[in-house]
Amino acid sequence: MKRLLIIACLLLPALAGAQQVRYITDELSVTMRTGQSTQHSIKRMLQSGTAVDVMENDRDTGYSHVRTRDGTEGWVLTRYLMSEPAARERIAAQADRLAALDEENRQLKQELAALTQERDTVTGARGQLEDENARLSQELASIKRAAADVLSIDAENQQLKGRVASLERELLTLQEQNTALSDRTARDWFMVGAGVVLLGILIGLIIPKIRWRRKQRWDVL
Repeated sequence: MKRLLIIACLLLPALAGAQQVRYITDELSVTMRTGQSTQHSIKRMLQSGTAVDVMENDRDTGYSHVRTRDGTEGWVLTRYLMSEPAARERIAAQADRLAALDEENRQLKQELAALTQERDTVTGARGQLEDENARLSQELASIKRAAADVLSIDAENQQLKGRVASLERELLTLQEQNTALSDRTARDWFMVGAGVVLLGILIGLIIPKIRWRRKQRWDVL
């Protein structure tokens, strides 16, 4: 007996493992009949999730007069009618919506990647512009310094021009004074020369007379 129990215990997991798990399908077909009882003939089978328009409800029989989208009319049990689509339809709609959201998310990711790349490009361009701006600022500062140097040199040139003009005027004055002095010196030398000549003439006239007088005196003696 114990051996049988042990064997049974050993076989139970194997038997349990051999079983397969299955789920009940949600497929359901509802009969559309020509009248409000099972005695009436079946007009067609309506699959789960089929949309119908309710035209009449009979609470006594529990049937409803409905019409499909293609215009077929008949009677179905009211308890099989729902105000919302079947779960399968709702799941399919949610799946479609999820797929749409996934597609939208994918597109948004692509747009985000494009915007990120564009931002990086703009950031790089802004960095280049900042570097260019810094370089231009340095050049502008250098130009300003050069302009200041030019203005300073121009002012210095103006001062030098003024000094040159003043020196030219002084030189012209000195030249005029030198010319006047030269003329005066020449005139003075001319007067001296004339005086020397006159003195020579006078001496030439006087000395012979003095010698002649001395000769006469010697002759008298």
